[in-house]
Amino acid sequence: MTTLLGIDTSSYRLGVSVSKDGVVIAEYSTTLKKNHALRLMPAVENVLNDLEIKPSDLDGIAVAKGPGSYTGVRMAVTTAKTLAWSLNIPLIAVSTLEMMAQVGCYFNGLVVPLIDARRGTAFAAVYQSKCDGSLEEVVEERHFTLTALLEKLGTQDQPILFVGEDVALHREKIEMELGPLAQFAQKSVPSARAGALCALAQEKEPVENVHGFTPDYHRLPEAEVNWQHAQQQRNES
Repeated sequence: MTTLLGIDTSSYRLGVSVSKDGVVIAEYSTTLKKNHALRLMPAVENVLNDLEIKPSDLDGIAVAKGPGSYTGVRMAVTTAKTLAWSLNIPLIAVSTLEMMAQVGCYFNGLVVPLIDARRGTAFAAVYQSKCDGSLEEVVEERHFTLTALLEKLGTQDQPILFVGEDVALHREKIEMELGPLAQFAQKSVPSARAGALCALAQEKEPVENVHGFTPDYHRLPEAEVNWQHAQQQRNES
């Protein structure tokens, strides 16, 4: 694909990027705790205007499909689906964790992107860095208890780089369990780059059914879990 627009609102992070002929030519990112619903489309419009690119010039839309904030992931996916559908161009979905892992693509060891999922759990995956700068997924992304994730990582004999804004919430436990094996991305390094979204999208097949595509939450939203629990209790009473 020639010209791609990338959109990510998986967390407080809002990212918009554009690539042309495989090269990222624009990247906009913030981590402000502000309403993505009000800021996403103006950000897209500003980036395209700066590049003098019309929506009709786009050849595809790349979106971070989750996991992450339920509301944030849904916002990006809904916007990307609407653009792809209205412009009649392909939609390419990219894992938020895979995008985050690119921060450690030249790290000599394992790379673990991590998103806090509350109550001692996290969304995570484990990647092995390779000498050419690519990453190979060695533990499939899913919803872990932090204890189970660290037990799995504790069997490794190589450095482990943790990536993500939420890593700070669990740093003490990670260091206690993994000791010197655990390393952490510097705060000055973005936890994810919108440009990586477009780069990864170049390697993936488009979504077959744009209208039917749904995000990868990796668990039900808390409100739905609570509703199901209440229904179960009601049925048992």
